[in-house]
Amino acid sequence: MDMNLNLKPNIAGPDDFYNWLIDSQRNMDERQAAMMNCKLVLLLANHIGDRAVIHEALRRAGGAI
Repeated sequence: MDMNLNLKPNIAGPDDFYNWLIDSQRNMDERQAAMMNCKLVLLLANHIGDRAVIHEALRRAGGAI
C-alpha cells in the first residue's frame, strides 16, 4: 500500500540533519522535546500535503490506523 512514500535516502547531509534535530532539543525537558516533535510532524505533514502519503507514513511509523 505504498502511496508514493519515498523510503529511499533523500536528505542531503543526513548527519547534519540529525545533529540539527538533536541540537534543537538539547536544552529541552522531555515534555518540551515531545511537543517540538509533534509540531515538527504537523509542519512537515502540511508541507507534504498528500493525505495518502501522510497516512502511509503514519502506518509505517507504527501508528494504529
